[in-house]
Amino acid sequence: MNSQHLSTAPHKDTPHKVDVREMYNMPDAQVMHITLQPGEALKPHKTPVDVFFYILEGNPTIHIGDESKVFPKDSMIESPKDIVHYLSNESNSPARILVAKTPNPQGKRVL
Repeated sequence: MNSQHLSTAPHKDTPHKVDVREMYNMPDAQVMHITLQPGEALKPHKTPVDVFFYILEGNPTIHIGDESKVFPKDSMIESPKDIVHYLSNESNSPARILVAKTPNPQGKRVL
């Protein structure tokens, strides 16, 4: 049985310069845990695969294409491939988001 706990998940060095931890990385999917402190945001970017965001904590703003909306805890948001998207935290408390990409854009197993 494989498992991963957030406290031991490896930090990913990304251009976004926020807390990103790799939770799952297989050829069929990749899952990252992102913590955004108040005022932090990802840089706008595109992914070559479909993505979904699941809000674990907080009220982050999800920006997809020309749309932006604040979402509460326990929301799931789809972002189609090749569309500019990013996440921001304009609230006064941290936001935690689970990000899943399928298939894995890197197409490799790294557990």
